[in-house]
Parts: sequence; C-alpha cells; structure tokens
Amino acid sequence: MRFIHAADIHLDSPLNGLSAYPDAPAEQLRSATRDAFTRLVDRAIEEAVDFMVIAGDLYDGAWRDFNTGIFFCREMGRLKRVNIPVYVLFGNHDAESEMTKKLELPDNVHPFGANKPQTFKIDDLAVSLHGQSFKQRDVTTNLVTAYPAPTAGHFNIGVLHTALEGYASHASYAPCTIEELQAKGYQYWALGHVHEFERWTGAATIVFPGNLQGRNVRECGRRGAVLVSVGEAGEVEVERIFIDVLRWEQLEVDASDCDTLEQVVRKVAQALEAVLDVDGEVPRAARITINGTTTAHGELFGLEAQLRGEVLAQIASIGNDRLWLEKVRIHTKPVVDAAKLHERMDAFTDLQTILEEASTDVDFMKELQKELAPFAGKAPLELQALVPLIEQIRTGELKSLVDEVAPSLLAHLVQAE
Repeated sequence: MRFIHAADIHLDSPLNGLSAYPDAPAEQLRSATRDAFTRLVDRAIEEAVDFMVIAGDLYDGAWRDFNTGIFFCREMGRLKRVNIPVYVLFGNHDAESEMTKKLELPDNVHPFGANKPQTFKIDDLAVSLHGQSFKQRDVTTNLVTAYPAPTAGHFNIGVLHTALEGYASHASYAPCTIEELQAKGYQYWALGHVHEFERWTGAATIVFPGNLQGRNVRECGRRGAVLVSVGEAGEVEVERIFIDVLRWEQLEVDASDCDTLEQVVRKVAQALEAVLDVDGEVPRAARITINGTTTAHGELFGLEAQLRGEVLAQIASIGNDRLWLEKVRIHTKPVVDAAKLHERMDAFTDLQTILEEASTDVDFMKELQKELAPFAGKAPLELQALVPLIEQIRTGELKSLVDEVAPSLLAHLVQAE
C-alpha cells in the first residue's frame, strides 16, 4: 500500500519578496502554489498511489472568489477518474470559522469533521485514518487525547495539524508531544503546520512533510511532500518528493579574499552558477549576503544599489529565465586597523576620534535624531515592522547605527585615499 502525505499547500497564497522588482517572474509568482499542487496530483497519478492525505492548510484563508475552490475541485476530479481518494484535514488557515465560501467537493474527497475526531476506514487495504479539523483558527488544546483507539488489524494513520512542542517559529496550535503520538498505538502520524520536513521513528513513524511550495526567502531549499510505502509486515518507508516550481535560496558569499567590487561580483556569479548545478531546471529566487573582513568593505559601503545592478547583469548573462534576485545584503567588515589610524596623527585620526566619541555625545545624538525624524514619520506602517531603524529613530536609540556606520565610513575614506 502506498499513499502521498502533503500539508501546508496554501493554495493561491502570494509569494512575497519579488513582486516589487521589475525583473520578477510575475506570472510564476501568481500561479506557483497552483502549479505545485498540479505537479503533486500528476505525481499521485504517475505513482498510482492508493490514496492521498492533506494534513491542513490546503487553503490560505477565505477565498477572494470561487476560483480557488473550482481549481481544487478540478484537480480532485483528475484523481477521481483514476480512483484515488483524498482525505483532507483543515488547519488554522482553513479552519471552519475562517472559510466564508464553500463548494460541493467530488465524492472521492473525504474531509475530517471539526466537532470531534473522525475515522475513515478503507477496508480493502485494512487502513484506518483518524483526524479532526480545526473548528476555529486558534486551537490551543491538545486534540490527540480525544483521538480514538487504533482499529485492530488495520494500519492506523493519525492526521493532525499541530506545532508539537518546541517550534517557536510556529504558532502553538493543537500542542502535543512526540511521546503522546508514539503512545497512541497508530503506525503513522501525518502531520501538518510546520513548514520544514521532519521525521521521527519508533512505534509510529511521525512526519512533517513540509510545505509544498516555498512562499518567501525564509522557506528556502527544496519543498514538496512524501510518498509513504507500507510493506506486508507493516514496515514503513518514507520518500521525499520535490515538486516546488520556484525555489528560494539564501547564498552566503565570503568576500575576505576580495579587494574590489568587481572581485566581489565575480564571486557572487560563481555562487549563483553553482546553485543551478543542482536541480537546474527549477527556477531560483536568491538572497545574497556578502560576508567577511575584507579590503573591499570601503568600496562596498553604501553601494547596495550598485552591487544589485552588477549582480543583475551577471544573472542576465547566466540566463534570468531560471534565476532571479530577491535581495543583496552587505554584512562585510573593514580591515582598517583602528590603532594604526590613531598613530597617523592626521585628519583621519581626528575623524576617527570624533566618530568614536559620537555615540556618547548627547547633543550630537539628539541632533541626529532630529534630522532623521522626518524620514521615520513618512515611513508607511507596513515598512516600520521590517526596518528596526525606524523604531530606533523614534526612541532615540541610535548608538548601534553610529557604531555600525563609523568604521565603514573610515574604511571608505581610507580606501578612497
């Protein structure tokens, strides 16, 4: 017996981080979650699986219109025509209270109820699936305790949307422990909610398949579902299947051995080409962070826009039908020796002294806050959460800004000299 376990599909959820850029793959961004789901259905048909399990967050919330539901029904119709049933549990994003529109689903789709745990039995396979959908978004109680005892003589699958315990980056919905899941007596737990792949083995095999399609640069690397095979003796084999249609990458480029902007750009180009050596047919959206203590730091200071343009030119030469730039960040440090600058006894020494004392100069810090206040006041609300500097301006906590800019400014001036 074989089945596909998927979760966190978030149909029609936007991909964030590229849409503001003129070189962004707009059409791919709009359709990525649908295209990934279509590929999942394709794979189910190719593998001739016995059924499919979706463990929550099929939808990203209430539909804007009926097109999202119509798309899902069309894909389910494809599975119906080849006799593949689908068992769907709804999580926090598509909880009963979150969905304002509904459509009648094809009869091969079996949704778990939200009022209490429900069991679906597939007698010819000797399989029982147990699960409970979310009635409202914020389910903070342990649902596992009410799940039924395993069906004797069946392969029992528990379907659950949960953060388990210890996933600080995910809201703590339907919390429970690995020990509780292992003790339930089921053979497999099909989990959802955590967007990274995780697997535990023991009395039961417990799996988070991860989300189907990365939606921003924090969800980088390969994404997909799992293909689960169960042998005659009940042994379980889990195979990851990667079906994302656009992949996010975070590239760290060490510029320690670079002396110029041109050398940094060449290293970035090499890193981008290396990314495409793995699964090169899958388009990439990359965030590039330049690190290292380097003599090029002074030349890079304040040149994020220039560096971005240079990197975009490199991408264009590589072929930007497969590669897009999300962002370039410069996190380099200067090589300038502060002690040696003090020994020079010239204008640089004077400037260094001024900059070193600036962050403790009360009058200077007040003046700096006054000068920057109009910028902070004009910043839109959605930007304020993304740019810590705005809040620092408002509160007058600008020491970190001065401490960061001072050595970079010195390095830039020394290099210019």
